[in-house]
Parts: sequence; structure tokens; C-alpha cells
Amino acid sequence: MSWISKTLSSSIGRKIIMAITGLFLCSFLVVHLVGNLQLFKDDNGVAFNAYSEFMGHNPIIRTLEIGLVLGFGFHIYEGLALAIKNRAARGGQGYVSDHIEQNSSWHSRSMAMLGSIVLFFLIVHLYNFFGSLRFTDVPRDANGNEDAYALVLAAFKNPFYVALYVVAQIALLYHLLHGFGSAFQTLGLTHRKYTPAIKFVGYAFSIIVCAAFAAMPLYFFFAK
Repeated sequence: MSWISKTLSSSIGRKIIMAITGLFLCSFLVVHLVGNLQLFKDDNGVAFNAYSEFMGHNPIIRTLEIGLVLGFGFHIYEGLALAIKNRAARGGQGYVSDHIEQNSSWHSRSMAMLGSIVLFFLIVHLYNFFGSLRFTDVPRDANGNEDAYALVLAAFKNPFYVALYVVAQIALLYHLLHGFGSAFQTLGLTHRKYTPAIKFVGYAFSIIVCAAFAAMPLYFFFAK
């Protein structure tokens, strides 16, 4: 088993874990976005509350949450470990040469910083919603579901939270712009014929998902 631990703790092993967990978390973003789009229904939150109730109490979903937490945990841990290791290899400095810096994008050099912004937002976001729904007595709507919609309305009327939400989506956008294509490259899924298609899908996915998430707080802050 020692060779497995050595492989997973190496730079290549850490990148593979980052790639697998990163793509897994991309699938979570899609599911989360589809559910949150219920917010835009003009039904005073009935559909969103029903979705939230299902996600919060369905035993299968609750079990899958364990995998989600592990996915986030491994992705964050390995990302920080790689960032620390790479920085130490450079003697605490930035990129070794101007040539390297000129041939890499800003967001590819800033993945740790962008990920840290997203992590900070995630902690605040979980405290506001997951913590409230799981550990406090949330009033129920006319259908008997916890009124998660009311929590959303209250949060999205807070200008500081809205600003943090939008900034986090911008950080996530740049994080994904590099991470999506990099994950396929790390896993060896590259070819001159379909790599451009992967890059296009990655850019489209990043822009659409992050723009849709950012639109939610902006819509409720300005329109509701």
C-alpha cells in the first residue's frame, strides 16, 4: 500500500485527485444550479421550497452529501498542498522566469487565490442556508415545507452578501476557466482533434454556470 500513498502524495497524484474531484464538483454545480433556478418561478417560492425540502430530507440525497463533502475536502486539501509545495519549490517567489509568466494566463497562476475566495464564500453560504435549515427552526410555507425562499429573499437584500456572492462567482469563473481544461489534460484526455472542443465546452460551461448563479442575487436585490 506504500506505493499508493506515495503516488497520491506526489505532485502527479495530487493533480489527478484535483482533476477527478474538480470534475465531480462541476457536476454538482449543474445540479445545484438547476434546483436554484426554481427561484425564478413566479410562485412565491413554492417550487423552490419543495425542491429544498426534497434535497434536505431525502435519505438518498443525504447519503450522497457525504460524497460531496469528501469531494470538496479532497479538492481543497490537495489544492492547498499543491500551492504550498509549488511555492516552496520556487523559494517563496512567484514564477521562476518572465518566459513562464508570459506563457501562462493570470487565472492559471492564481488558482489558489481564486479557490480561497470561493472557499470563504462557501463557508458563509453554508452558514446562511445549510446551517439555518438544518439547525434552526425555520417557519414553514402554506404547503408545510420549510420556507427556504424567505431565507433567500432576506440574504439577497443584504448588499454585502450580494457583493460577496457576485465576487465569488467571478472568482469561480476564472477558477473554472483554467481548471476544467486542466482536469482533462491531467487525466490524459487530450488530442488535437477534440481538445479544442473540450476547451470550448469548458469556457461555455464556466461562463453560463457562473453568470446564472450571479444573476440570482442581482435579480432579487434589484427587482424584488
